[in-house]
Amino acid sequence: MSLKRRSFFEKLTGSVHVDDDDDLIPVEINGDDAESDTGEEEDGELSIDMYQTNTDIILRAVIAGCRPEDVEVDIARDSVRIKGERHEKHEVHEDDYYHRELYWGSFTRTIKLPAEVEPQDAEAVEKHGILTLKLPKIDKARRATVKVKTA
Repeated sequence: MSLKRRSFFEKLTGSVHVDDDDDLIPVEINGDDAESDTGEEEDGELSIDMYQTNTDIILRAVIAGCRPEDVEVDIARDSVRIKGERHEKHEVHEDDYYHRELYWGSFTRTIKLPAEVEPQDAEAVEKHGILTLKLPKIDKARRATVKVKTA
C-alpha cells in the first residue's frame, strides 16, 4: 500500500483526493427537483433580506408579479411566514421560449426571527414589487412601576 502525499489544497480544506468515483452515490441537495414524491409541484421559495434597527426587525422580499391580495403574511412572536402566488400571463407559446428563469406559481417562506416581535404592531408595505415588513421588537428591558392600592 503506497501512501500518497496530500496536496496543499487538500490539507487546507480537509478534503481528500478520490481516484475512482465509482463508489460515489449521487445525493439530492435541497430538493432541487420541482416535484415531490407525490408528483405535486412544490412551492417556490422567496429570497429575503433581514436586518434590525434598535427597535425593529425589517424584512424585505421581492414579490414582483403578485397582486397584494395574492400575498398572505402570518406573523408570530418568533417567526414570519410569507405565502403567495405569481400569475403568468400566457402570451408566449411554451415551444417559443429559448430560456426561462423566472419563477411563476405559488411560493412560501418561513423565517425564524432573531428576536421576539409584537405581531399586532407589525406593518407590511408593497412598493415597486418589494414587500417590506416592519416588525417592532419586544422590549424585554422595559419595566413599569405599579402603585399598590388598599381595598
